[in-house]
Amino acid sequence: MGNDDHRRRKTPCGFCMAVFKWIPVLFITAVIAWSYYAYVVELCIRNSQNRISMIFMLLFYHLFLTLFMWSYWRTIMTSVGRIPDQWRIPDEEVSRLFRADSPDTQKRILNNFARDLPVTNRTMNGSVRFCEKCKIIKPDRAHHCSVCSCCVLKMDHHCPWVNNCVNFYNYKYFVLFLGYALVYCLYVAFTSLHDFVEFWKYDNNGYSAQGQLNASGMGRFHILFLFFIAIMFAISLVSLFGYHIYLVLVNRTTLESFRAPIFRVGGPDKNGYNLGRYANFCEVFGDDWQYWFLPVFSSRGDGYSYPTSSDQSRVSTTSPVQRYDAMGDTAASRLDGNPTDKLIGASPLDNTNHHHNQSPHQVRSTSVQPTQLLQVQPPSPFRDELNERQEQLANDQSLNCITAAARSRPGECGVNGAAVYIDMIGDHPLKGADPAKVSPCPPNGDLPV
Repeated sequence: MGNDDHRRRKTPCGFCMAVFKWIPVLFITAVIAWSYYAYVVELCIRNSQNRISMIFMLLFYHLFLTLFMWSYWRTIMTSVGRIPDQWRIPDEEVSRLFRADSPDTQKRILNNFARDLPVTNRTMNGSVRFCEKCKIIKPDRAHHCSVCSCCVLKMDHHCPWVNNCVNFYNYKYFVLFLGYALVYCLYVAFTSLHDFVEFWKYDNNGYSAQGQLNASGMGRFHILFLFFIAIMFAISLVSLFGYHIYLVLVNRTTLESFRAPIFRVGGPDKNGYNLGRYANFCEVFGDDWQYWFLPVFSSRGDGYSYPTSSDQSRVSTTSPVQRYDAMGDTAASRLDGNPTDKLIGASPLDNTNHHHNQSPHQVRSTSVQPTQLLQVQPPSPFRDELNERQEQLANDQSLNCITAAARSRPGECGVNGAAVYIDMIGDHPLKGADPAKVSPCPPNGDLPV
């Protein structure tokens, strides 16, 4: 909890609000306690006639109840954490920030303070995200919770049913809580279905079974309402649990699903943290499968920095989409971007050299071997000359820019009336060529194939 929350609890109104926030948790606890009595006492002990089936029913019931309550307790009691001091801006810098005469000045102050912090998210105006209440630079995926009165790492949402923020430290517990709660409700509904059906049947004498139950007491009504409540909670949990499983597989929080995070490079992107389904699952549940379904902390990372899909595309050579930061290491200038930074390689990259779209100096890469530059079959007048130039390259001899063969044939393969020749630098027009003697050639000066 934040400092503002502690100050608010010192007042009578703050104390009442703190108690009021525990009412949903107390309600859930009371429902679970009642369901325990209805299932164990009324359904199994007083109603079951087969002792062996009763033992197995109680065994699995207590197993699911233990996992359910364990996950629920860890979700409630896990703290949201505290942002380290290196993220906090000193008071003099805060005063200077608030006295800034323009947004650009504030942006420079924040960028200068956060130059050594691992932040890639930005605001709409391209500034580093800053919390005016906590006086800190917000880590990536962190948000300020008005109920907890502090900034929460990887905040998903504030859940009143657990009286806590669902965040980086307890998100795994929350998903397990939803899953085990669903299993618990389905198990209770399935095992009490037979008694629920028998409640509405008639006996051999034509009397309603309800009359017999009323004569024997109110015990069977506990089983009736137990089935209804289990089905009701199961229906609501199916949609909620399924939605959070989807968020886990796409590596997205509830807040990010409604408002996409803004990256320094790429702009708003809901899939900015999507690493693939298995990697996304392991980021929440960990790498060791033995702890996947136990409410123990096994999530990856520290909660302050997260791998992005652009980091993954940087090391992938087969990705059809290349971001700007996949072109090289941009860690030194990662804080100098603007919110208008977009994908430079938004379309699939074509490795084929298109001379029509490149300048003469971009046609040939320095990584290509000299013998790979002369793969086209030139016309017969040039073939002997090119063979001679290949021999010169093989013997590490320098090449003349204009050879005698080229001078003797100035009119072949010209560009707009100027003859061209090919060397290791680029295509250059020959001066002094007679336009009238120039033969038609491709408009870019390439040799015909």
